[in-house]
Amino acid sequence: MKKKNHLRKPLSPPKFLALGFAAIVLIGTFLLKLPIASSDGTSTPFVDALFTAVSATSVTGLVVVDTGTHWSFFGQIVLLLLIQIGGLGFMTSATWVALMFNRRISLRERMILQEAMGHTQMSGIVDLIRRALIYSIIIEAAGAILLTIRFAMDMPLSEAMYLGIFQSISIFNNAGFDLMGLHHGPFSGFPAYVADPYVNLVLMALIFLGGIGFIVIFDLIEYPKTRKISLHSKVVLTVTSTLIVLGAVLLFILEFSNPRTLGPLSTPVKMMASLFQSITPRSGGVSTIDISGLQQSSQFFMVILMFIGAAPGSTGGGIKVTTFAILIGAVVAMIQGKRDVVLFRNRIAQAVVYKSITLTILSLLLLVGASMFLSVTEQGDFLIILFEAVSAFATAGLSMGLTPELSDIGKVTVSSLMFLGRLGPLTLAYALSRHNHKDLYRHPEGKIIIG
Repeated sequence: MKKKNHLRKPLSPPKFLALGFAAIVLIGTFLLKLPIASSDGTSTPFVDALFTAVSATSVTGLVVVDTGTHWSFFGQIVLLLLIQIGGLGFMTSATWVALMFNRRISLRERMILQEAMGHTQMSGIVDLIRRALIYSIIIEAAGAILLTIRFAMDMPLSEAMYLGIFQSISIFNNAGFDLMGLHHGPFSGFPAYVADPYVNLVLMALIFLGGIGFIVIFDLIEYPKTRKISLHSKVVLTVTSTLIVLGAVLLFILEFSNPRTLGPLSTPVKMMASLFQSITPRSGGVSTIDISGLQQSSQFFMVILMFIGAAPGSTGGGIKVTTFAILIGAVVAMIQGKRDVVLFRNRIAQAVVYKSITLTILSLLLLVGASMFLSVTEQGDFLIILFEAVSAFATAGLSMGLTPELSDIGKVTVSSLMFLGRLGPLTLAYALSRHNHKDLYRHPEGKIIIG
């Protein structure tokens, strides 16, 4: 009898989310493998279809085939749906459908939504989802209109509208898929618009808004009324802005005379390109210069930016800017001999500090193991392989050109990194926060020499 009850026990929210994402990936793989999904009417190899489905669902943007030239209109629509579901989260999308039919959201579903959104409390979670969907539609529609206006100068209006809609949804969800291969050649990206301030500003705004998360967006919208910003939003905005400015300055200095990147550009365009390349590691997945042409110092710096990633509850990946802020706060507290980690005059709970350290170390271990494995299975310099691994895990979508050259086992490995990067830290954080069992005793204190 106990065994039957155990078997009927509902899945925990982390398991439910993982299985849900896996189901979406499998459905996407099946649809992308259909002959109708490719532009030439042939069936795409299973590994390539799987890789693309994982990349779209995890809103990464790494591709083994060019999005614009390989996939048909049907295939591109499938990708767009996977990106939208992956960016918002399948539970968020399912909740939207349920709300449309006035169905009541159960307590268990609210717990899963809280996990999916990275929210600190369950109260108001349904309202948060409703507003997230509304703001997503508004931002994506605005981005589509603005991009359509610009693209209409270079192509027919119907084509410009489709391109504008696709790129707005892809960029806001930090997916990084683009259709530029139709106009500038396979895997071309946005270098043709490196000197176009209009396109740059629209894309940067979409990446930024998608990377800071809905909770921060809500705080900013409500600020004129409340005159208050939560600690979470203060940390996200401060760290994100600091990393963007620091990244832009460093890339400008490091690449100023590089003939393969900023060298041939005018000074104003160099500044704009540096800013764009500093914002896109938030998980944007698009670039306006050749990433493989960057100096090694710049490439490694971008690896660090990708590893840090975006904000919790956003469409971006990485260990998250809040985790990074807590780690820096812990270092400062230790150096100053203080007991507590304090951010903006608020003490951070010790459990949260431990969780941040655990997430970072586990992420580093995973990347070290994956990079070593890829260095055995793939051909290329280690920095190129490391860049690929971090980009996949952080769902950043940037590549130095290794992705199309991956072996089948390399594609599976990178696909696993993308999947774990989208779910792993989130699931682990939930598991750690729910196991609050306290020992009834404490072990004797031991002495260990460090440093």
